[in-house]
Amino acid sequence: MQGQASATQRGAPASIGVFMDQFVRLNLLGSSAVLSVVKRQIEKIAGVDVPVTVLGETGTGKELAVRAIHYLSARRAQPFVPVNCGALPESLIESELFGHERGAFTDAKSESRGLIAEAANGTLFLDEVDALGLKAQAALLRFLQDGTYRRVGGSATRHADVRVVVATNANLLELTEARRFRRDLLYRLDVVSLRIPSLRERGDDAIELASIFLDRLRIRYTKPEMHFHSASLTYLRNHSWPGNVRELENAVHRAFLMSDDDVVRLGDAAHSPDPSNPTDPLPARSFKAARAEAIARFEVDYLRRLLAESKGNLSLAARMAGQERSAFGKLVRRHGLVRDRSN
Repeated sequence: MQGQASATQRGAPASIGVFMDQFVRLNLLGSSAVLSVVKRQIEKIAGVDVPVTVLGETGTGKELAVRAIHYLSARRAQPFVPVNCGALPESLIESELFGHERGAFTDAKSESRGLIAEAANGTLFLDEVDALGLKAQAALLRFLQDGTYRRVGGSATRHADVRVVVATNANLLELTEARRFRRDLLYRLDVVSLRIPSLRERGDDAIELASIFLDRLRIRYTKPEMHFHSASLTYLRNHSWPGNVRELENAVHRAFLMSDDDVVRLGDAAHSPDPSNPTDPLPARSFKAARAEAIARFEVDYLRRLLAESKGNLSLAARMAGQERSAFGKLVRRHGLVRDRSN
């Protein structure tokens, strides 16, 4: 399915360096040494047609890395099909991946090609692959072995040339020890692995990214020149960013929208005057507004600590908080700490 012959037939990219430069400039932002290593790894991985496992905390940009691998590869002109495994019901996972014949089950009123067929000759990206149940893992393993599959309710054997790339923020080896993830599937998927570093490992990339996000917001909302409060730069550098780049982007967006002048304030600077503007007053607030703000700060701090302790695992963090995962996830997304993983 993913051997060198099919890759050779499609032909290697003529100028992968040019594509890499363009994609990196627009998407893989940051100048730290650790991110530069990742960019070089992506370029190498894009040139080999094998399964890939992308590892990293929530919000680090795993999907961006996967898209880079696809669009810098020989398959770049073919479909890129992303799938959030955590959003697929266990009872329908085989149908969603492999398709089904009409009448295969109660609600199968028409046939479905399935996501693998949609990704033919391209890349199938399975995000949150650790969310797959054992039955779905067995079906995926069969497909990875020889590229053949059957639709649910069908008898015909079909073939698809698809590169499978998966991503997770979980430790798959630990899941195999707990018998929650098949060891043979792990070996099939983990031909090549790529780890995306957390934002706190990337030095001053947080400041660089925040500046880029601010420029984009200024253009989007047609605002004049704006700058960060001096204390915000210290906050950007020292904050642990458990939600990583997504948390940073949402924090900048929120601070931008709440700014009443040309100063964007993050962290403690949100309620401090700008030293560069001595006449900048502290905002007057009603008791109700101040209380709501204090509650919001408490929630954000509490959620950040939970996400840090759970290493970005929403399900684990929800259990630690004694909350239902769906309600906990809504609260986390409301504060912009992790991305909405519905895609």
